[in-house]
Amino acid sequence: MKKNDQAQASCPRVDIGGQAVMEGVMMKSPDAIAITVRRPDGTMVVKRDEYVAPSKKHAWMGWPIMRGIVNMGGMLTMGMKTLETSMKMLGQEYEEEPSKFEKWLAEKLGKNIDKVVMAVAVVLAVILAVGLFILIPAGVESGLMALNVSGTVATLVGGLTKILILIGYMVFCGFVPDVRRTFQYHGAEHKTVYCNEAGLPLTPENAAQFTTLHPRCGTAFLLIVFVIAMALFLFVGRDIEMYLLRFLLHLVLLPVVAGVSYEILKGLAHADNAFTRAARWPGMQMQRLTTKQPDEKMLEVAIVSMNVALHGLPENAPTTEEGWTVLTDYRQSEKGYVFPKEETENDQEQQA
Repeated sequence: MKKNDQAQASCPRVDIGGQAVMEGVMMKSPDAIAITVRRPDGTMVVKRDEYVAPSKKHAWMGWPIMRGIVNMGGMLTMGMKTLETSMKMLGQEYEEEPSKFEKWLAEKLGKNIDKVVMAVAVVLAVILAVGLFILIPAGVESGLMALNVSGTVATLVGGLTKILILIGYMVFCGFVPDVRRTFQYHGAEHKTVYCNEAGLPLTPENAAQFTTLHPRCGTAFLLIVFVIAMALFLFVGRDIEMYLLRFLLHLVLLPVVAGVSYEILKGLAHADNAFTRAARWPGMQMQRLTTKQPDEKMLEVAIVSMNVALHGLPENAPTTEEGWTVLTDYRQSEKGYVFPKEETENDQEQQA
């Protein structure tokens, strides 16, 4: 069996996952989140925050099905926050003036304007997702039923419509140069996760040998959500013709679908037999649209995030004015690395 297949066949009990960002990678370990971006000057800027899983705060959030619902909400909010943070670290923070509505909302709520802008962005993202993947497919289903098409056929067509919209959206994003580079960092994230799961030293050479397709990827999760939703609605509300009722039913049951899909995704990722390999194959192939082959420097960035998430920041490392750690080599993030004091002082003088 090839090393790629061995890593794919089984995952460790503790799953390390991540997210690609603009010119960087975020990695999340059980107790920390690390974000690393590579700036135009070639240096890598790293930020590490402690992380406490929701299930440690509230036990019920770790129950099967419920943890998938919690994870869905967490992925959205954490993802948006991570993107915002990475842009600041990259030095490309958005310069648009907050809208009058955002300023008014911040004043009324007594909240920081940045938090309000982020909240508005999350709401808009949810509205877009609901419009694309629930509103439009529900309209297609109701339209077909108005033409005397059976509820079963309408539901199947609606489910396929969601998948086609998802594929079309991913293909479109792949043509945007900045997004395509982010897809390369997505590939670097997956390769580094595989390398860690295989127990190999985290080096660009070791990580490069693995595939960019990983069974726990969010892309695979989305596909599973759509398939589970299609199967569920073949039995629940299949013959509802009224568009509004059909839309509301799909919207209300979305958390349930997400919870079930999460359990299925974890089950498929942690087992290896003919059935699980066949079941996860479509989701793995879908990732060909959202992952691209990374270069060596991208792998270095992903490795730094993995090391820092697992082992913490190196001692005596130089920092930016904001307090972010600055590295010039991925090996500086390895466990136990300590910057020579003279080197740190020289770096800080140069930055000053």
